[in-house]
Amino acid sequence: MSIHRKPSVEPFHAMDILAEATRLRGEGHQVISMAVGQPAHPAPAVARTAAARALEAGRLGYTDALGLKSLRQAIAARYKREHGIDLDPNRVAVTTGSSAAFNLAFLQLFNPGDLVVITRPGYPAYRNILAALGLKVVEIAVGPETGHALTPAALEAAEREQGARVAGVLIASPANPTGAVHTRDAIAALDAWCADRGVAFISDEIYHGLTWSGEETTALAVSDTAVVINSFSKYFCMTGWRIGWMVLPADLVRPVECLAQSLYISPPELSQIAAEAALDGTEEMDAVRDGYRQNRSLLADRLPALGLPFAAPMDGAFYAWVDASGHTNDSMAFARQMLADIHVATTPGRDFDPIDGGRYLRLSYAGSHEEMTTGLARMEDWLGKR
Repeated sequence: MSIHRKPSVEPFHAMDILAEATRLRGEGHQVISMAVGQPAHPAPAVARTAAARALEAGRLGYTDALGLKSLRQAIAARYKREHGIDLDPNRVAVTTGSSAAFNLAFLQLFNPGDLVVITRPGYPAYRNILAALGLKVVEIAVGPETGHALTPAALEAAEREQGARVAGVLIASPANPTGAVHTRDAIAALDAWCADRGVAFISDEIYHGLTWSGEETTALAVSDTAVVINSFSKYFCMTGWRIGWMVLPADLVRPVECLAQSLYISPPELSQIAAEAALDGTEEMDAVRDGYRQNRSLLADRLPALGLPFAAPMDGAFYAWVDASGHTNDSMAFARQMLADIHVATTPGRDFDPIDGGRYLRLSYAGSHEEMTTGLARMEDWLGKR
């Protein structure tokens, strides 16, 4: 008797590439990884010190489902300091990474069969989680003609094409993989469109603090109803700590808390303690940011000369989205061959764009400057021999 199972979601190919890179490292190869958004720098020193003290004290346990009160207050204070926004700490929910925040938001806001709009190209976990929850994902292509951003006109066109109303809109600014930044006006226009129609508006701001060009606008600056999701993973270099947060409209706080109680109990206390301390480590993180800026300049100079022109501006985050069609129309095979031949890991575009992704690669420049220089030198030699 067979067991009926739901279809599995599409693999996250960047993680598959990472696994292969890890295997090669285990065999003693010097692998240069430009595949995942993994900062080379550790968590801020103040965060690691705070965590060490907490481990020494030894008593770590459950916290409130929405997180430590002191951390929620510190996050709210950051919005005042960075954006001039007076945010009620009670609207802040600390989560087990931004991934848990997306799960909570999707479960609370949508019903199976609802239409949720994301961009193409876009972060694949959005598509995969939404699909796993029985939601219908509508991917709208963005490019130079739209400033690599969603527009109300595109949303209305999608509704006409689907013959159904949109239930939710999800944007990321700065975006992964393109690095594109929505302007304040663009975010305000989307928020107004959603508010007028009772559509949930979710703003992924995980790469805030890493904007190189244009405006860095939180949706909270233009909206009281948007759900904002952020994390300590990127700017604060705390990927493995699995700690993030979301800012909710007041009427969603208790429903999300009830979900979090059953799904996660609470975020890990050790990571919360470290995260609160990290908010005082911005001077160290700003120095790391300067390193990303140097890497960005290096890639801007070298990649076009390697026949990998930019397909989107590197306005934010730490990714280069490049057109590899001068070398291949199968970026998956191309990325795997490059990893096997010269031990340089990049991410095939299929992750981010299921239609046109075969032409593209994403390169992360979150590693050290030495790694970036070495990786580009290997690529130059390899591409020259193809």
